Amino acid sequence: MTGARLLRRVRELVEADDRVVIGIAGCPGAGKTTLAGWLAEHLTAAGLPAVWVPMDGFHLADVELERLGRLARKGAMDTFDAHGYLALLRRIRAETATLVYAPSFDREIEQPIAGAIPVPPAARVVVSEGNYLLARDEPWRQVRAVMTEVWYVDLDDRLRLDRLVKRHIRFGKSPDHAARWVAEVDEPNAERIRATRGDADLLLDFDTLALSP
Repeated sequence: MTGARLLRRVRELVEADDRVVIGIAGCPGAGKTTLAGWLAEHLTAAGLPAVWVPMDGFHLADVELERLGRLARKGAMDTFDAHGYLALLRRIRAETATLVYAPSFDREIEQPIAGAIPVPPAARVVVSEGNYLLARDEPWRQVRAVMTEVWYVDLDDRLRLDRLVKRHIRFGKSPDHAARWVAEVDEPNAERIRATRGDADLLLDFDTLALSP
């Protein structure tokens, strides 16, 4: 599968629906964000208006994670507002004649930013990436049902883990802290995510996508 074939696949889906929602799942560091941004950008450039709405916008704020005693596990399934994410996706599918605002996630401050992403009526495709889009727990099962398709992206684990550690360092963790976080937080999450890959509509190897600039 290549990036060009993915664009064609989405175009075919749009022919059968007023608005298509594509989910991209995968382990931390697998390339979900890169693929989601690329897909939205290239669909729009090709005349098919698309918006990227990350699931990370539904991270619970650090102050709430601290209150719940979950701050040291940030990124785990129960550190997201899953019901809020589901409600937004339902609005995106149903309210195609009105402007809908979605939250973003700012990695510089590691916090969600409310109302940062406009989804206009003209948007024919919404791309949303996240770790747990194929999870069978509720309400994630309902999240999956709202999406048109969910793709699962893989990346060689050695490369993925190296990228993940470097990302944590880039956004403020020390090298030792980054390595511990990957081993103690990200990888237990990855095991849970990897178990859902068989439920995806499409399995992708990030290295073979050949995403064009």
